[in-house]
Amino acid sequence: MPDVEGSVPPKDHGEAESGPMDPAPCLTEPVNEASTLSNETEMRPDLHMDEKIVPPSSVEGKVKETMHNAFWDHLKEQLSASPPDFSCALELLKEIKEILLSLLLPRQNRLRSEIEEALDMDFLKQEAEHGGLDVPYLSKYILNMMTLLCAPVRDEEVQKLENIADPVRLLRGIFQVLGLMKMDMVNYTIQSLQPRLQEHSIQYERAKFQELLNKQPGLLDHTTKWLTQAAADLTTPPPSCPDTPDASGVAGTSSREAINSPEPVSPAMVLSQGFLNLLLWDPENEEFPETLLTDRTRLQELESQLHQLTILASVLLVASSFSGSVLFGSPQFVDKLKRITKSLMEEFNSRPEEAMLTVSEQVSQEIHQSLKNMGLVALSSDNTASLIGQLQNIAKKENCVRSVIDQRIHLFLKCCLVLGVQRSLLDLPGGLTLIETELAELGQKFVSLTHHNQQVFGPYYTEILQSLISPAQALETKVESP
Repeated sequence: MPDVEGSVPPKDHGEAESGPMDPAPCLTEPVNEASTLSNETEMRPDLHMDEKIVPPSSVEGKVKETMHNAFWDHLKEQLSASPPDFSCALELLKEIKEILLSLLLPRQNRLRSEIEEALDMDFLKQEAEHGGLDVPYLSKYILNMMTLLCAPVRDEEVQKLENIADPVRLLRGIFQVLGLMKMDMVNYTIQSLQPRLQEHSIQYERAKFQELLNKQPGLLDHTTKWLTQAAADLTTPPPSCPDTPDASGVAGTSSREAINSPEPVSPAMVLSQGFLNLLLWDPENEEFPETLLTDRTRLQELESQLHQLTILASVLLVASSFSGSVLFGSPQFVDKLKRITKSLMEEFNSRPEEAMLTVSEQVSQEIHQSLKNMGLVALSSDNTASLIGQLQNIAKKENCVRSVIDQRIHLFLKCCLVLGVQRSLLDLPGGLTLIETELAELGQKFVSLTHHNQQVFGPYYTEILQSLISPAQALETKVESP
């Protein structure tokens, strides 16, 4: 685990301080933990912990609230007694002290000593035994310390506590805000550790893979075959979709230009094509690249997400051709059609015809009702029948709208690998603008996964690609690795 002493708190207080074997289990077991954690942090740059929020109306919420109220009511009774009983207050102060100390870094020795002295539990117990424990004074000290230690986002909440006069309510508020401060520190630590964690994982995964490669010289055979196929794909354009009514207005020039681009093949292009091919991987093909075995589950999830977006964009494109820009200029209308389609995605995987029949009926009804509500001319019976028919045809894999949308999503993902997600979103291929948000999420996940994989296995890819591409081309682009 990387050393955390270099981390900084949310607010700076100015303190200085050997035989052949199946490669799959061999590869996945040693590196899976590091790969999983590093991929999680890279694919989710905003990774953070959230405090569990229990709905107040739930049984758990009601029980939790009852227990909390019972504790604070008991504390109030003890402090109001004559003479006061400080047993619960002492336990609470002890826990508060531990939380305050947990918010400090090792270099903050002065603050640590100050907290230890101000909340010396042995001394406080003696004061309590003599009836002289000054709870309001201690609460004021704790508030001052919280002001020093809290992140700026908590300043307002801490300031609100200063206006509470009732000692029990004040302690309860202090305890609640300290819980938030603990979560802030956890999340700040996660963010601080991300670069070190990723670097550590890269070196660890590569070292473990090299150990296995030393014992099994043929461990890169499937990876070599995968890249060889990717290189061949770049020189063999896929079959084009024939012109049909379904494809009217969909097929643009961007995808054809990308396919027929005269740009010479480079290592980066081959690797990008290889990553894209993984999203079309035949599950019956057991020759999965060894360098991507630990990422196979994630790639399958991305493939499923891509498939769902293909169906979603196809439905929206067909629907828009019948309802015009007026309806599709309303984000609420588009969102409703998205919800209709997404709700039937799981059924689509097992019964595509039945799912699309339901989608077509619900979408046509929604268009008809929306046009009526806006005082526009409703769809004729012929147009309604045509709309339903074209939507139902999306269930067929060979459907031209679906094929073109699928090609364009792959083109978008290819652009993401070359240009990055944000630049790729600026010039989306036709038919994809209505799913821009969903595409951004898919693109970011795909880029993050492939980026990490390149950082780990870049040297191996470079060596393989040098044998597949002419030396002059291989020098143009070097596969990324640290």
